[in-house]
This record gives sequence, structure tokens and C-alpha cells, in this order.
Amino acid sequence: MSINEDRLKELIETATTDIGAIAYAPLAIIGDRLGLYDALAEHGPLTPRELADRTDTAERYVREWLAASAASDYVSYDPETKRYSLSPEQALLLADTVGPASPLAGLFQIAVAAGGSLPDIETAFRTGEGVGWHEHDEGVFEGMSRISELDFKENLVSDWIPALEGVDEKLREGARVADLGCGYGESTITMAQAYPHSTFVGVDYHEGSIEAARERAAAAGVADQVSFEVATAKKYTGAEYDLVTTFDCLHDMGDPVGVAKHVRETLAADGTWMIVEPLSGDQVDENLNPRGRMFYSMSTMLCTPNALDQEGSHALGAQAGEARLREVVTEGGFTQFRRATETPPFNMVLEAKP
Repeated sequence: MSINEDRLKELIETATTDIGAIAYAPLAIIGDRLGLYDALAEHGPLTPRELADRTDTAERYVREWLAASAASDYVSYDPETKRYSLSPEQALLLADTVGPASPLAGLFQIAVAAGGSLPDIETAFRTGEGVGWHEHDEGVFEGMSRISELDFKENLVSDWIPALEGVDEKLREGARVADLGCGYGESTITMAQAYPHSTFVGVDYHEGSIEAARERAAAAGVADQVSFEVATAKKYTGAEYDLVTTFDCLHDMGDPVGVAKHVRETLAADGTWMIVEPLSGDQVDENLNPRGRMFYSMSTMLCTPNALDQEGSHALGAQAGEARLREVVTEGGFTQFRRATETPPFNMVLEAKP
């Protein structure tokens, strides 16, 4: 077997990049938790000693962390002054003081926390059984909450809902909404704050997430508009909803067709189902890019195992694609389906109507 030396060098470079990313991921979490990014955003440029003093941390560790962060392009370094800082773009993604809850740090948190389930996932590879969302480390839920907050604050009320036919008007006048797979409730709370005349029910099968959602709704001052229910998307209660939402979770469900049928049964005759899913192509080769690598990898650790842990024969995965989602929704009884809008590079917003 002949070896293509150039191709071998490319693979080594790829592996070096990947191993560096894996090694940096826990450092990103440390920088987030200890306020290192925040201090750089607020007070930089700083030397390692100055950053350590501002964050009450040990200078020698901070010096190494800064070098790793600069080599990873998440922190900027000036070789003349030997000081470190965050560019506006770096700060937006990493600093709580600038961006909405550090979305990039949230992704690192999910990736690291998901790795804690490696023994269970390895066993699942051998048995074909599932690993439920509830079996993962709390960091998965927290990280998902943080990255979702960015989408909801930036896009949900300003772009996604207005892209649906007549829904924004209904919500402003007063409508009934069920938010399925609500997690910590960011989506439910964001909608409640924007539409004070409407009422909302957040639904999630994970009891711990529902408890957190109730606390957050009370803190946000919308507890009189919002209630939360521990239930699956196939068994939540209520009827005649004007809007049902599923944010980045339909592909996680073992029986998405059964979910579609239940959503259809609980919708008002002129109701709408908003389905937000990862923006992806319908074929594998359309997703062979950095975004696809992230989604496929997280799907292997989180989404597909969760679907296999539930009843049903589907395990769509995070890169299901619009065509496959259309099949699921129409098989569940919906007659109208379209892509209402999209928010590159991560989201597509689908609209289904009876």
C-alpha cells in the first residue's frame, strides 16, 4: 500500500487542530466560570499578572491559559506590549458582559459535559440501546440553555414568529401556546415577555429542567402567564392551542410522527406548529463541513441516543434535513408545510398547518 505523503500531512494537521480544540474546551469553561473573559472584555488589554489580580486567580495558571487562548484565536495578543485583550467579536461570543450568556462558552460546556457519558455511549454502540437526555451531566442542560438564549433573544420575536402566517398578530391579541421540549424555559419566557396578552405552557419530560424553568419564570415576572408541565411531547395536556413550538428538539424524539399526530390533535383548526431545527442539507455530502461535523458529532453523543431511548422507530439525528422533516410532519396529519425563514448558519424555521 502506497502512502500519499501530502495527504498524510493534511490528516496530521487536521488531527492536531482537533486535539487542540478538545484540549482547549475545558479551558474555555474555566475562563467562563472564573470571569477571565469578562475581565478581559471590561478591562483589557491586560498582562497575565493584571488579569490574575482582577480575577483573584493564580498568575502562573492565567499566563498559560492566556497563551492557549491566544493560540486558539479566542484571545488577542500584542507581542509589543505583551498584553492580552478581546476583540469586539471575541467578546460577543465569550464574555457575559457583552454577549447574551456567552454562547460559545455554552457550546464548549455541552461538548465537555457530553464527554462524561462516553462509557454509556460506548456501551450503547455495542447494544443499540439508547441513553436518555436525563442521564447526561447537568452541564449539557446548562450549556444548551445558554446557547439557546442567544437565538431566542436575537431571533425568536423579531424574526421567527413574524415569519409565520398571522401568528404575531394572534399573540399580540391573546393566544394559547404550548412550547414542547422547553428545557429551562428560555423560549417560553421570552415569548411571554413579548406577548403579555397570551398564555403559555412549557412542556419537558425532564423534571429537573421543569423545576428550573418554573424558578426562572418567577424571577422574570411572568409566572402569571406561564405554567410548566412534566410530560412527553406525545402526552402533554390541553387543546385548541393557537401555536405549538418545538425548538431544536423534534429530531431528539423517538417517535416524531407520533408527536406530529398529537400536535395536530391539540392545535386549533387555524393553529400553527413552528418547528426550529438545525439548518442542514438532506444528504450527507451536503453536510460535510465544520458545521456538519459539530452537529453530527453532538448528535452521536446526545440526540440519536436520546431518540433510541424512547419508544418509536425513528432516530432522525440533528441533521435530518428539511425533506425528512416534511415526511414526518405530513405523515402526522399536517397538509401545509414550508420553510418560513432561516438564520444561517445554524437554524431553519419550518411552519406546519393543519
